[in-house]
Amino acid sequence: MTVDYSRLVLDGIVVVFLVATIVYLLIVNDRLKQLRRKGDDLAKVIAMFNEATSRAEAGIPKLRKAAEETGVALQERVEKAQSLRDDLAFMIERADAMADRLEQAVRVAREEIRTPAPTTAVPAAGPVVRTAPPRMAPPAAAAAPAPAPAPVAEPDPDDERSEAERELLRALQSVR
Repeated sequence: MTVDYSRLVLDGIVVVFLVATIVYLLIVNDRLKQLRRKGDDLAKVIAMFNEATSRAEAGIPKLRKAAEETGVALQERVEKAQSLRDDLAFMIERADAMADRLEQAVRVAREEIRTPAPTTAVPAAGPVVRTAPPRMAPPAAAAAPAPAPAPVAEPDPDDERSEAERELLRALQSVR
């Protein structure tokens, strides 16, 4: 029996190639398994993404409605605040005018106290009425030029209120 070495060498080479092919196929099979697992994970991620997208789309109309309601409520508050601002501005103007009139009345009263009217004989049996000494105006008021005196209405003899109280009542009634 003659041994054919060339045939043995060729069979050995085929065996080596077959072993290499089997190893390579095992590696490819493992990678395919990993790809399938990752594909399943990817499918789960895609399903979760679709669910989140659906929830977001369902929430958009609710968000829109809430934004509109908030906008309407905010607009109402802004309008109310503007109305109150206008009312307050009017009241401040009226209060400034009344303060000016009161200040003028105080100045006139101080002038009357400083320059007393000629006195007539006081009956001896009557009570002695003492008045407080005149107060000095604050330095800032003294430095400011005095505005023209405002016309002072004649007091109603039946009304026991002071001129300032009557002015305040008139201003409050005009605001209503």
